[in-house]
Amino acid sequence: MSDCRCSGSGLSRSIGIVNRGHVDEAEMGIQYSLYTKIDFQSLTCLNERVDGSAKTVFKPWNERLNKKNFVESDVDEELLFKIPFTGNVKLKSIVVIGGDGGQRPNRIRLYKNRPGMDFDDVNLTADQEFDLSEDPDGLLEYPLRVAKFSGVEHLIIHFPSNVGAKTTVVYYIGLRGEYSEKQRPQVVCTNYEVRSLLHMSRKGSLFDETDHYVM
Repeated sequence: MSDCRCSGSGLSRSIGIVNRGHVDEAEMGIQYSLYTKIDFQSLTCLNERVDGSAKTVFKPWNERLNKKNFVESDVDEELLFKIPFTGNVKLKSIVVIGGDGGQRPNRIRLYKNRPGMDFDDVNLTADQEFDLSEDPDGLLEYPLRVAKFSGVEHLIIHFPSNVGAKTTVVYYIGLRGEYSEKQRPQVVCTNYEVRSLLHMSRKGSLFDETDHYVM
């Protein structure tokens, strides 16, 4: 799909991976609930074998081990998720459960606010990229650069390669962070504008003789 062949240093040294071990399932369910803020209607994934299957990997924490639903790549091992949010997101960490054996993705590349991105653009410098370790239980948490991933309205996730199979499989992607609604622009009427409107109204510019507003 592309000629990107990424390499990187050891995972623990590069990003300070967190192994959750025994976790509070209820608390993790709250922390990893950003999937509820995804605009699923607009979410797409390039090179998915089954259309729409990529949407199924964003699900509740307590369903992360359910392998009934998954996304598999099509013509080669690459997958490119295009994830729009319904508001502004500050991303803090990510969890990935990949396929068994060689179908597990071994690297991830993240891009912020590039909604038009496709495979022709994956050689651009990623906002963050790192190696992925085998994690069948979803207990490895990869911290993200919060300063870089603030104000995220659209997230690109690119899996460029896997352990050695022809196709890549992903069962679960968990996103942790903070969400805020998009602020709508407000119309501010200054005192000067109010005085001008009152002055114009006295001259009859804004009102006709029957006191109806004239547009």
